[in-house]
Amino acid sequence: MNNSKLQPLTIGKLAAEAGVGIDTVRFYERRHLLPKPARTASGYRQYARDSVARIRFIRRAKDLGFTLDEVATLLGLHDSGGPKAEVKTLTTHKLEQIDAKINHLRRMRSVLAGLNDQCSGSGDVSGCPIIESLSHD
Repeated sequence: MNNSKLQPLTIGKLAAEAGVGIDTVRFYERRHLLPKPARTASGYRQYARDSVARIRFIRRAKDLGFTLDEVATLLGLHDSGGPKAEVKTLTTHKLEQIDAKINHLRRMRSVLAGLNDQCSGSGDVSGCPIIESLSHD
């Protein structure tokens, strides 16, 4: 049997295996997203091997738009075997936030596209509809 699968990880090895920087590992630890690691007699952190999967969970959740507070909630539900209804409620709320952002971005794009169409793109900026729009309330 390969003993490396059972041995704890240093912070550098954990960061490398999880695909993050050492500062990210420390940050997640400070935010209590990672359990406090054991320490050697000389003070070096020793992380459990499952910390790699936990960091990957955090990264995937962040990639889907969850905040660190929401990630903490998801991790708590995962760790405690909490109800799926809470996960679904949190995800539904996140989808509503994403839809609102998409609608806001569409409105922004429409306004900018209209201003861009009005601008000739030649001459100096006096009378430029984009600059004019930004200069007035």
